[in-house]
Amino acid sequence: MALNENKNLKLYYSIKEVSEIIGVSESNLRFWEKEIPLIKPKTTGNNVRQYTEKDIENIKAVYNLVKVRGFKLSAAKKMLRENKEGVDSNARVMEGLIRVREELKELKRQLDYIN
Repeated sequence: MALNENKNLKLYYSIKEVSEIIGVSESNLRFWEKEIPLIKPKTTGNNVRQYTEKDIENIKAVYNLVKVRGFKLSAAKKMLRENKEGVDSNARVMEGLIRVREELKELKRQLDYIN
């Protein structure tokens, strides 16, 4: 049996790691936790937040609604409550499109360098 080298073996992420992954401040994440019931990281006895991959996916969905699409937090909360699957799907599509855009920018930069 071959070893799957691409599998992420990390179970929990700190708030600092999540803030770097998502691109928002730690205080913003804490605020979203208070406002969006969907975001509930596990906490240790010392109140240290531990985020799972699912928590990060939920945060990405909130980020997509609030930061990318410009919804107010209350509207994002309502959308997540009423149509979470649709929001998750849209967030994944947007993330893919942003990644493609960045790759195209890098290719353009390389082509400009050659010319």
